[in-house]
Amino acid sequence: MHMLEKEKLGASFELKTDALINMDSLMLLQLNYVHMNGSYENFPEEIRWLCMHGFPLKSISLDLPIYNLVSLDISYSNIESFVSCYSNPQRLEKRQKLDGLSLKDKRLFCSLKILNLSFCEQLHSVGDFDQLPALERLILRNCIGLLDVCESIRQCGELVLVDLSYCKMLEKLPSNISMLKKVKTMLLDGCNLGESQITKMDMDSQEICMFYNMGINKRTSFSAFMGDIPRDLKSFAMSLPKSLVKLSLANNNMSHDSFLMDFSCLSMLKHLYLDENPINSMPSCVRTLPRLETLSMGKCKKLNSVEYPPRTLKELFINPDDGYYVDRVLFDPEMSPLQLSVNWKDYTWLDCKVGSFEVEGMLKIQAMMSVEEKVLRSLCWNNLDFLKENHSSSESVIQMFYEFGIFSTIYVAEEMPSFFKYRIVGPSISFTIPSSSSLSSPNKLLTGINCCSLHTWRTLDQTPSSVDDQFPTWPMVTISNITKNHMWIYERYIDRYSLNRKCRVMLSHWMFGMNEMEAGDHISISVIEPFYESVKECGVTLVYNDGEEEEGEEDALGYYKSWNHIIGGDLSPFQTKTGQYILNNKRFSSRGISLFPYHRKFVVNGPSFQAKEKGWFRALSPRKPDILGRACEGKGESSRSHP
Repeated sequence: MHMLEKEKLGASFELKTDALINMDSLMLLQLNYVHMNGSYENFPEEIRWLCMHGFPLKSISLDLPIYNLVSLDISYSNIESFVSCYSNPQRLEKRQKLDGLSLKDKRLFCSLKILNLSFCEQLHSVGDFDQLPALERLILRNCIGLLDVCESIRQCGELVLVDLSYCKMLEKLPSNISMLKKVKTMLLDGCNLGESQITKMDMDSQEICMFYNMGINKRTSFSAFMGDIPRDLKSFAMSLPKSLVKLSLANNNMSHDSFLMDFSCLSMLKHLYLDENPINSMPSCVRTLPRLETLSMGKCKKLNSVEYPPRTLKELFINPDDGYYVDRVLFDPEMSPLQLSVNWKDYTWLDCKVGSFEVEGMLKIQAMMSVEEKVLRSLCWNNLDFLKENHSSSESVIQMFYEFGIFSTIYVAEEMPSFFKYRIVGPSISFTIPSSSSLSSPNKLLTGINCCSLHTWRTLDQTPSSVDDQFPTWPMVTISNITKNHMWIYERYIDRYSLNRKCRVMLSHWMFGMNEMEAGDHISISVIEPFYESVKECGVTLVYNDGEEEEGEEDALGYYKSWNHIIGGDLSPFQTKTGQYILNNKRFSSRGISLFPYHRKFVVNGPSFQAKEKGWFRALSPRKPDILGRACEGKGESSRSHP
């Protein structure tokens, strides 16, 4: 209002209540941090939506017209109690006379659907819910002094949302809140559930047994039956409305043991938020939710693993806080495509994580010394000199990366492996895939390509004075099938072992299907140099299946071939509109990826991707339904390299 424009910003203004006396049709009114002087008896009676943040009184004035209110928001106020305001017969009769109501009608808030008392730090109790028969949304967020929510809440049959987030002093939840049949959302963030401060449903031992479908000897004491699990958390799920669709238990100091409960009674639950809790793995009770679509475990600093979340998921958030990382994420083979958000940083910098990290279907990192010998033989990496050396210290651990069907490693050396016969000076190499007639065995099938490059660090005078995003942060390898007009651009992180050295070798194995690389195809391979290094030499060798199969032999690469987002699988989230594939797993992060100038050496017609801005993730290929978890069955094939 213009009359207040000259007042200082943030001040508490004063206004007489009769200033609005002539506004007979006023229905929406917002008066935040305004001190009203006078009686509310002549306040506009047609108000439907009233917002008065910073309401100065300790209770709602009896003069305030409330019969027609649909929404009442008095957040950040000094109100102490929303209970017994109208339960006193004399005060109730006075209020009814003011509103001209019959003495038989005692429900004065009969139209109120939204009650918002958030951030009312002096509020200690909320009740008289029998006066709010139409209430749909009860919002008590950050009422840090709230001690009690009245049992009369069962009268609110239309209630769909209850927000008690950060009501840290709450001592009691209504025992009959589970009887509400329309509550879809319950937010209990920051309520210290892990410290057992809230008393849940008061059940005897027999009721507990019925809930868990268990039998119990009558001579067995209740305390012995409950064991070491706190009674309140044991019955927690049962105390919640069965109609819940969204439940948030974020920031409740709930450890893994706190989730020793059965969530199967919440059969309608679709969205579950467990953020900022000290859990070390996904609670097993999550798997009992048959309709779960969203699972969030952001900023769970102790989270180490997420194994086999429900296959019904559509969104999975596993973003630990800065400096914390999840070691292992595994998926059900029949999982539907979902939106996956991970804290995608350079995991290899962490000493404690070096050599051990996997998000199934996305990235697997392990120490080279722990890679199975049969896998190395399949890659034709069985004659690498550095594998014979002893690398015991954390600073010397050489790592194997696997993503997109590409195995890669970086190690310190002054020359490339001897089995790379076809090599050339500089950062690029081109060749034509030979025909089968030129091979020693015409039945051999091309299964992969080994690429290698020798890198040297630039001296200070060799480093470009202006980078301007013309160089990638990490080494980048592109393989182009010029004949088929296919291009794959792979950006590979650098592990900490390969830093601050004079020379290093980057070795990679690219698995290809039968249709990607064939005899007669002209192939070009380039290594894009980071600004701080140069590529001295690069080489290539082809890997063939020699056809020597033994019956019942397991395919050493079967598990890796089962991943969905690999060359020959589903790379649609990584494909640009002009057809190239930019293989960078930031595509599945919350921020996604964007093209930089160095991409445009190969992608010239804009940065847009063919798929949606954020791609759908599916860990394992739907084409391999026989694969169960990490057990991959199939006929084996031994591989030998061909120059």
